[in-house]
Amino acid sequence: MTTTVDHAPDHSHDHGHGHAHDDHAHDHPHGWRRWLFATNHKDIGTLYLWFSFTMLLSGGVLALLIRAELFQPGLQFFRPEFFNQLTTMHGLVMVFGAIMPAFVGFANWMIPLQIGASDMAFARMNNFSFWLLPPAALLLAGSFLVPGGATAAGWTLYAPLSTQMGPGMDMGIFAMHIMGASSIMGSINIIVTILNMRAPGMTLMKMPMFCWTWLITAYLLIAVMPVLAGAITMTLTDRHFGTSFFNAAGGGDPVMYQHIFWFFGHPEVYIMILPAFGIVSQIIPAFARKPLFGYASMVYATASIAILSFIVWAHHMFTTGMPVTAQLFFMYATMLIAVPTGVKIFNWIATMWRGSMTFETPMLFSVGFIFVFTMGGFTGLILAVTPIDIQMQDTYYVVAHFHYVLVAGSLFALFAGYYYWGPKWTGFMYNEWRGKFHFWASLITFNITFFPMHFLGLAGMPRRYADYPAQFTDFNMIASIGAFGFGLSQVYFLFFVVIPSIKGGKQAEAKPWEGAEGLEWTVPSPAPFHTFEEPPVVK
Repeated sequence: MTTTVDHAPDHSHDHGHGHAHDDHAHDHPHGWRRWLFATNHKDIGTLYLWFSFTMLLSGGVLALLIRAELFQPGLQFFRPEFFNQLTTMHGLVMVFGAIMPAFVGFANWMIPLQIGASDMAFARMNNFSFWLLPPAALLLAGSFLVPGGATAAGWTLYAPLSTQMGPGMDMGIFAMHIMGASSIMGSINIIVTILNMRAPGMTLMKMPMFCWTWLITAYLLIAVMPVLAGAITMTLTDRHFGTSFFNAAGGGDPVMYQHIFWFFGHPEVYIMILPAFGIVSQIIPAFARKPLFGYASMVYATASIAILSFIVWAHHMFTTGMPVTAQLFFMYATMLIAVPTGVKIFNWIATMWRGSMTFETPMLFSVGFIFVFTMGGFTGLILAVTPIDIQMQDTYYVVAHFHYVLVAGSLFALFAGYYYWGPKWTGFMYNEWRGKFHFWASLITFNITFFPMHFLGLAGMPRRYADYPAQFTDFNMIASIGAFGFGLSQVYFLFFVVIPSIKGGKQAEAKPWEGAEGLEWTVPSPAPFHTFEEPPVVK
C-alpha cells in the first residue's frame, strides 16, 4: 500500500506575516497551561504515554511485591489478605492504567498524522478524557490507605467477594467508572476523526493498518465499557442499597456477575491486543522493505476477531456448572477465533518472507512480539478445550497464558511502536545499542519469569495464593528472579533510552526508516505543533 503525497501549496507567506509556516509559537500556551489545557493531539498523546508509563512502573512494583512473597514457601512479608490486594490491584492498574491508556496515547499521536488530519475531531473532549485518568489512578492508589485496604476480590471483582469488601472496593468501582467514561470519550473521538477527517484521496482501504485496528477497537470499547459499568453498578447497589443482583439469599445469582463481567472482559482482551496488531503491521513492512502481505485480509481478520470476541465470553467460566451444550458452544467459538488470528500471523510472516530485512530495535520487538504472542495463543487454544480447562482453571498455567499475550503481546508492541515513532515525537534518534539491550533483556527475563509458570500450573499450583507446598519452590524462585530482571529492564528503558532521546542525540530525519511508508513521515521530526493545516492529497 504505497501512498504518494501531493502537498497543497504553502500559503503561509501570503498574509503579510513575517514568520515561517511552522512557527506558531504565538498561538499555544506555555508552561503548565500547555499541559493542563492541552487541546493539541500531540501534547495529549504525550500526556497519555507518560501517565501509562507511570502506571506501568506502579503496577510493576505491585507485581514485584507478589513475586518477592512467592520466592519461597511460607509467608515471608505479607498476610494473605494483603497479598490478594496486591494481585487485584496489580491487575486493575496494569489493564486500566497502563496498557489501555498507552494505546490511546499512540492513537492520539499517530492517527491524525497517519490520515493527514490537522488534529483529533473533538479537541476539548480529548483533554477531558485524559484528565479523568489521574484522579481515577489516585483513587485506586489511595484505596490501599482506607480501613480494610484495597479490594482483594481479584481484578475480575467477582461477587460474593466484591460485595463483602471494605470502602477500598467502592473506590475501585468509582475509579473504574471514571476510566470507563474516559475510554468511551476517547473512542468517540477516534471514530469521528478516522471517519470524517481523512485527507483527500485516502479511502478507508488505503488507511494504515494502525488506524484500522484502532477504528475497530474504538467500536469495541463503546460496545463493552457500558457493560462493565453495569456490572460494577449492580455490585455497588448490592453493597449499599439492599439489592440482590448477585446475592443468592435474595434471589440473585453470583454466576450472573461472571456472565456480565466477561461479556465485557473478553472483548476487553482484544481491545488490549488489536492496536498492538496495528503497530506491528506498520513496522514489519517497513523493515522488510515490502508492502504488507494481504492488506485487505488483515482488515477483515481484525473485524472478524472483534465480532467473534463477543461470543466466547463463557470460556472463562467452564467450571461454573454450565450445561454441556453451552460448554461445547464456547469451546468451538473460542477455537474459531484462532483462525483470523492465524491469518494475521501468517500475513506478517509472508511480509517478512524474502524481504530485505534489517533488525533495528522496532523490528526486534515486532519479531519478538510474533514469537511470544504465538506461544500465548497456543496456550490459549489449549485452555479453550473444556476438559483441559477444567483441570487448568485458576492455576498458574492461566497466569502464564495471559501474561504471554498481554505482556509479550501488548507491551512488546508498545515498545516496538515507541522505537519506531519515537524519533518523530522527540526529533532525536534513540541509541540503537541500548534499544537492542532493552529488547534482549526484556525478552529473556520475560521468559525466565513466565515460562516456568506453565509447569507450575500443570503441576497444580493455584493462582492468587500467598503460600504453596515445597515442591513448587524451584520454579517460583526462577520466576521471581526473572521478574526482578524484567522490572529492572523497564527502569533501564526509562533512564537509558527514553530520557536521553528526549534530551538530545542524533538528529532524526523526517523519515528515519528507509522502508517506512505513510503520511507521518512527510512531516519534519520532531513533528511540529501544527501539522497538515492544509490537508495533503493522497494519490
